[in-house]
Amino acid sequence: MSNATLPLLPTDEESAIRESVRQICESFGERYTRACFEAGKPPEELWMALGEAGFVGINVSPEWGGGGLGMHGLQAVGEEMAAAGNGSLMLVVSSAIAGTLLDLHGSDEQKERWLRSIAAGTQRMAFAITEPDAGTNSHNLRTELRRNAVAGGYVLNGQKTFISGVEDAHAVLVVARFRSETGQLGKPTICIVEVDAPGFTRSKIPMPYLGAELQWTLYFDDVAITSDNLVGEEGAGLAVVFDGLNPERIAVAALCNGYARRALDKAATYARERKVWKTPIGAHQGVAHPLATAKIELELARLMTQKAAALIDERASASVTGEACNMAKYAAARAATDAVDAAIQTHGGNGITIEYGLSDMWWPVRTMRVAPVSEQMILNHIAQHSLGLPKSY
Repeated sequence: MSNATLPLLPTDEESAIRESVRQICESFGERYTRACFEAGKPPEELWMALGEAGFVGINVSPEWGGGGLGMHGLQAVGEEMAAAGNGSLMLVVSSAIAGTLLDLHGSDEQKERWLRSIAAGTQRMAFAITEPDAGTNSHNLRTELRRNAVAGGYVLNGQKTFISGVEDAHAVLVVARFRSETGQLGKPTICIVEVDAPGFTRSKIPMPYLGAELQWTLYFDDVAITSDNLVGEEGAGLAVVFDGLNPERIAVAALCNGYARRALDKAATYARERKVWKTPIGAHQGVAHPLATAKIELELARLMTQKAAALIDERASASVTGEACNMAKYAAARAATDAVDAAIQTHGGNGITIEYGLSDMWWPVRTMRVAPVSEQMILNHIAQHSLGLPKSY
């Protein structure tokens, strides 16, 4: 059992963090990440500003240059970034996933080489698990590591897809399976692959605006991996992988919560100011009630996100943590989609225009209902593990 507590009000420290993140993000303008996407360049200036202020590594242990505030701190950062219009998937993959996995399972050498700079924001690390034929069914991963009998270490071969932010990463954490000398594929193993490694190539996936980061398909053709670049033990299994995937769910939920706040703020302002026949449209229940419903959904999702973060930070049991993280991601993605949709409807035709900044939020929040784990698989998890119902797949 966990002793995690959830304060009803933010501490002075958390309030100060949120205000500082908001000010930094707003100083770049609400169209900054959109402009980066259109220019085909990473949002490096914003990332470095947040890194210098200590925010992209706020979850990392102080011993390795982080803020030591865990996922509760990082979810506050992610929410404020999105609420200011500058949400970043790099916070999900580099800070939440890679930062947590290296903090928990990396060697001292890996932490010195990578974790310090990840915490500082000077280096970034992407994360690659999804394959064309293996999404949620990660037991079917085909990307493989085999021993290199000639040069020592390992050789990596395989393909990954829908991998975020590789264009701005210095390395990628790759989840592969170890192939034994008998030809059997074993449990998942995590390795570090630098982006300039021979045999590592990538191709861009055409996507709508999801933020400044791009999506990629990765190819590994006889990429040499040293033993020093394995994170954790060989064949450590999915338990280690989920030490990164659960923080991923929280970081995604935090971004969704921020987008929902932003959408509702815009919608409420518009509904107060926009008049039809001399009456503010917000006075009509047909406009007001969808926004009020979305606000309730948002606050429930924020509470669930904070609970999940507290459970991770307290190192609660895997079953309790997994349940909470899945619920938080499910609730936040639905709340954000409903909030953005209600905000667009409130604005009428203006809601579709780029000028009002609502349509830019639609694809990111709608994607979060599919990725990094679909709503249906979350419901399967809750039905089986929380309610004890028979496995349905």
